[in-house]
Amino acid sequence: MFYSFMRGLVRVIVAIINGNTHYQGRENLPDSAYILVGPHRTWFDPLLFALAGSPMQFSFMAKQELFKNPVLRYILTHANAFPVDRKHPGPSAIKTPVKFLRKGQYSLIMFPSGTRHSQELKGGATVIAKMAGVPLVPTVYQGPLTFKRLFSRKRVTVRFGKPIYIDRKLKLDVAGQKQIETQMLTAFDELDQQIDPSFHYIDPAEKKHAN
Repeated sequence: MFYSFMRGLVRVIVAIINGNTHYQGRENLPDSAYILVGPHRTWFDPLLFALAGSPMQFSFMAKQELFKNPVLRYILTHANAFPVDRKHPGPSAIKTPVKFLRKGQYSLIMFPSGTRHSQELKGGATVIAKMAGVPLVPTVYQGPLTFKRLFSRKRVTVRFGKPIYIDRKLKLDVAGQKQIETQMLTAFDELDQQIDPSFHYIDPAEKKHAN
């Protein structure tokens, strides 16, 4: 109930301040649980991913520091988020989402690079997908990279690619992980090109540092 309310509230806010959102490739979304994976380009792209994937409900990983605030902890918990220690993830970082996914209770939104300021993929999403027996759905966001820029009503696009299914026989050693990572990166590039052939992502933090 709380999740649906918050999703509706976010949808209204986005419509008011931007009103130029476009969701493409929704026909690629599986009917059962899956993991949305994509490059992390702005702090609000997980919110837009969740809106685009509606009516599916999603769970999220959030850094454990956010749960120290009681008000924020209440919101995050009821929005299906769960805490993760980024420095020392521990078994729960895998077991918790696997449990949700196996039950078909929620799908999961993950950013394989971990942060907005890294392009290097990590293997957590692949491990979770294989253990839970669900596909990875490559997803990209193109649009304003700051909340302030959303008010410019510049076009916002979220595009879903075809699911990546992981063979249960695939060994998740270095070679196996590399195979799936290559598939994800290729899918991200293809989706970006399908939205805008001239697109080139520039991390705002790097751009600011360069200036």
